[in-house]
Amino acid sequence: MKRILIVDDDAETLRLLRLRLNSHGYAVIEADSGEQALARIGAGLPDLIITDMRMGGISGMALFDQVHARHPGLPVIMLTSHGSIADAVAAMRRGLFGYLAKPIEARELAGEVARALALSTSPTLGAGAAWRAGIITCSARMEQVLAEAWQVAQGDASVLLTGPSGSGKELLARAIHAAGKRMAHPFVAVNCAAIPDQLLESELFGHVRGAFTGAVRDHLGLFQAAHGGTLFLDEIGDMPPALQVKLLRALQERVVRPVGAVGNIAIDVRIVCATHQDLGLAIAAGRFREDLFYRLNVVSLALPALAERREDIPLLAAHFLAMLAARYGKNVAAFAPGALQILLAQAWPGNVRQFANAVEKCVAMCVSDIVPVSLVQRAVGEASDELASFDEARARFEREYLTQILKIAEGNVSRAARLAKRNRSDFYTLMARHALDPAAFKKHH
Repeated sequence: MKRILIVDDDAETLRLLRLRLNSHGYAVIEADSGEQALARIGAGLPDLIITDMRMGGISGMALFDQVHARHPGLPVIMLTSHGSIADAVAAMRRGLFGYLAKPIEARELAGEVARALALSTSPTLGAGAAWRAGIITCSARMEQVLAEAWQVAQGDASVLLTGPSGSGKELLARAIHAAGKRMAHPFVAVNCAAIPDQLLESELFGHVRGAFTGAVRDHLGLFQAAHGGTLFLDEIGDMPPALQVKLLRALQERVVRPVGAVGNIAIDVRIVCATHQDLGLAIAAGRFREDLFYRLNVVSLALPALAERREDIPLLAAHFLAMLAARYGKNVAAFAPGALQILLAQAWPGNVRQFANAVEKCVAMCVSDIVPVSLVQRAVGEASDELASFDEARARFEREYLTQILKIAEGNVSRAARLAKRNRSDFYTLMARHALDPAAFKKHH
């Protein structure tokens, strides 16, 4: 059972958090001050800390700083009031896991807690998992695939990776290479569908000078380049039939013959192949050799589609957001409340590749520290020249309306809430959903 330490100097908030967390099966430890929280941590580390930001004595921010310095892997979620969201966002750049704006919504609390616990316990990030560090997951199904991949990696059998496009087959191939005895030698990847048929043989096996027009020097093939290591043949189902015969011979005899050469060259490579096609159907249609299939399919691993591992979406969102924010040189720290629900609701037919592309669009277009809901909807939505969905249109109107109201009220939230005929708590929730900071609308005289 996961242990969660909740810290707040308000007894009613502690009670509410305890009831909600207990209902999800978590063990709850309570502290009514930062000082008491440190004492609780000294007695035994929890799996997660949820703390109010503003408390007497040691504040939530000071508590986070002390915890992060001593236990950098322990996730901390900050509870913030409307005026301290900017402070929480700034803390996220220093390692704070996330924040929840008051009043706390039950669904957002459950989602953020689940995401924090998944990230903190994911074997991907654990010690001794460098071989699979590029694969971000907390999915039981993916963990099973990775466990099988580890076992396969200890031998030298050929491996066939199957799964839809964009599901991470090359990442898994690299993980298998990194976990095996060939890890110190090259990993060479080639997409069989991306190279014209007439050039693919030369790319794989090499050629000698004068073998054909334009062959002005000897060319080392990828089999030789991968000597001692792993050769990854992606989209193997698109390999032309004539070349399949030569590949089968190379695998059986462990030699290659460069185009135009008269002698063979011994090779020592492990073969990992991947395809999104049904090779059984390709064999029946005469497009793929059955004997080659059995040579390649000594061990088969099937990767699930992203839609079949939706629990990984919050982890992937945090991973890609941090990576892409660094690449773009931006201070984008988190998604606004409600944005993850939009990401979770998508079908993602392009799988992780499509998901990463959507996050990149968000980072590229974001002009604040928080990615607003409206930007996420735009990134995952239809093309701009098509009719927007009802939810997209409503979100766009809502943000534009709130912006106009805040301009009229000059950033005075009480006045803006009265103009909108909403109570202050609702108005703060709406602003948080769209990452709107009332201070940005105040007039400076």
